[in-house]
Amino acid sequence: MRPDVEAIDARLPQHQCGRCGYAGCRPYAEAIAAGTAEINRCPPGGNLVITRLARYLGREPLPLDPACGGIEPARVARIDPRRCIGCTKCLPACPVDAIVGAAKRLHEVIAVECTGCGLCVAPCPLDCIRLEPIETPAAARRRLDPPPALRREAGRRLERQAEILRQRYHRHRRRLAGRRRRQRHGLDTADAGNLAARRAEIAAALARVKARRARR
Repeated sequence: MRPDVEAIDARLPQHQCGRCGYAGCRPYAEAIAAGTAEINRCPPGGNLVITRLARYLGREPLPLDPACGGIEPARVARIDPRRCIGCTKCLPACPVDAIVGAAKRLHEVIAVECTGCGLCVAPCPLDCIRLEPIETPAAARRRLDPPPALRREAGRRLERQAEILRQRYHRHRRRLAGRRRRQRHGLDTADAGNLAARRAEIAAALARVKARRARR
């Protein structure tokens, strides 16, 4: 029997960092369930997640795949308020919607929702985002091994963001289709006008010829 995707996804830390080679924890869980991915590709979860997955799937634990990177301490993103120009490039990069801000306004990271995935760092043109270690061991443990309620909420935030992106994509497609229709309509109207003018010119020329012949 095929393993349950929901059960596998519930055992992942929901950091949505993409270090496993998939777009998020859910796609990775689907790949594990389908047998196309191993259970040792989650650096944020480390040995704890590998052990949980192995126990659930009835397999032997594996060492973390070095191709996915090493195990790192729990971190949180911080934005330097002195350098942030409000370019908004970090907003769509965050998979869990943990950054708030508006164009040309200071952005800020919601620390309790940030998973420390680091995906917001590269898009920042001024290099004003840093990943800093979480101060207390208890908070670090909570970040690396979040309780089920936090895992579910992180997954829901990712789903909401994916839905927003889908809606934006469909709106963009509709705008393009409307633009093409307007362009075609404009061309059709212009062609019809040109044809009518040409016919009027021909009719006038024929009338002049007939008039000259009548005078002879």
